Amino acid sequence: MSLPPTRHFHVAIAGSGFGGLGMAIRLKQEGLEDFVLFERADDVGGVWRDNAYPGCACDVPSHLYSFSFAPNPRWSRAYSPQPEIHAYLRDCAERFGVLPHVRFRHAVEDARWDDDARHWRLQTSEGFFTADVFILAAGAFGEPVQPSLPGLERFQGKVMHSARWDPSHELTGRKVAVVGTGASAIQFVPAIQPKVERLVLFQRTPPWILPRNDHAISGWKQWLYARVPGARWLMRAGLYAVKELSALAFMYPWIIRWAQRGAWRHLKQSVPDPVLRAKLRPSYTMGCKRVLVSDDYLPALTRENVEVVTEGLQEVREHSVVTASGVEHPVDTLIFGTGFQITEPSFARHIRGRDGRTLAETWAGSMKAHLGTSVSGFPNFFMLLGPNTGLGHTSVILMIESQLAHVLSALRYLEGRGLAAVEPTVEAQEAFVRDVDARMARTVWMRGGCVSWYLDATGRNSTLWPGFTFDYRRRVATFEPSEYVAITRRGRASLKTGASPRKQAHG
Repeated sequence: MSLPPTRHFHVAIAGSGFGGLGMAIRLKQEGLEDFVLFERADDVGGVWRDNAYPGCACDVPSHLYSFSFAPNPRWSRAYSPQPEIHAYLRDCAERFGVLPHVRFRHAVEDARWDDDARHWRLQTSEGFFTADVFILAAGAFGEPVQPSLPGLERFQGKVMHSARWDPSHELTGRKVAVVGTGASAIQFVPAIQPKVERLVLFQRTPPWILPRNDHAISGWKQWLYARVPGARWLMRAGLYAVKELSALAFMYPWIIRWAQRGAWRHLKQSVPDPVLRAKLRPSYTMGCKRVLVSDDYLPALTRENVEVVTEGLQEVREHSVVTASGVEHPVDTLIFGTGFQITEPSFARHIRGRDGRTLAETWAGSMKAHLGTSVSGFPNFFMLLGPNTGLGHTSVILMIESQLAHVLSALRYLEGRGLAAVEPTVEAQEAFVRDVDARMARTVWMRGGCVSWYLDATGRNSTLWPGFTFDYRRRVATFEPSEYVAITRRGRASLKTGASPRKQAHG
């Protein structure tokens, strides 16, 4: 059977969020124009395009949540609202000339390495392509999780997930049930509470919440940041230093117990009712689950039209939801704030490496990658925000930019040596993962007494980086040939020099 017609690119990128756009921009800055960016939707933006629920905003300070090479002096608030972040990404795509390289409505449905041809074969929703290098920038928050509640299919009202918000559904006067109390729910609950007739919030585990202290950035400050780059740099540097210092609290749980007192004070000041306050006080160490920041979530729960229910849901009926004890709550709208599929992403079932196995088969329930970026057995495959590159204390854009520099180093090495491909050695990848796991063992994520979405089915924390961002940046700053295997244009040869891979532990 003849293969379908294809078009070939040197580099193919999947995803147009911060990772994909950042990679495209850096490629252009390097003078590389032979690349394509596949985007399943009809606009760029990734998670900041898809999550458009009321109150959606970043929980990292604005001046730290942007590319270092594309600062935005015009953020309107200390914490950027979703429309501004989406507009910022659109502006970056236009300003740096990336849009001509984007193929909208092209979902990557299958990707497999062709060892004979020494390139990737990509099947998209709009046709077939090949590429020497495949860079996955799908992000961690692209696949919403919606629980399979008994009877959900017979519910006669509106059902939606926070990441798939329907703005045409008017909530004024509605009886709403919200399932979940994570980072999205604490933003949209106070935004919709004044509108709805009744809001029933189903909480499984209460989160630790710190004050957000959000505020508008005055016009004169915006003018200063636009006219005086040094002022903008000092603001970013100050935010970076403070946030980076906070990593110590996650690395050493005894420290975060001191910070926990501030969260407890915030709860007591926001919720006068001791019965409700008891429902909202977590029993695990702060930081074990994602620490949330909000000024208005807790006060919203004290309003007369809000009820917090800690019982599990038993079933959904045509016009109501029923708890485990049989209490029926009449509702006409059901909103899930139940997060995303993080540790077992669906894309892993559709990417095949050199031996034909998928990423899902290779990972066997626990994501692992060398430097969180490349995977042994998957030549010329790079992931942005891959395993163990998420953060609990500061902006992930810092991690993305470190990875971008590393991928560019790998591409330069390929070109300089005239190689077809590189992939990490099994030994280097295993050493990196062992180091991460050893450092992770002492953190609050493993010792805090909770079960979180950070942990995969095997009990590993395969999502977060257990340290400082500058430590990670130093580790990935250069492409170390001894940690990789080369694939030549005629065969496969080791690049190891005979010396053992360099020491994995840093900091």
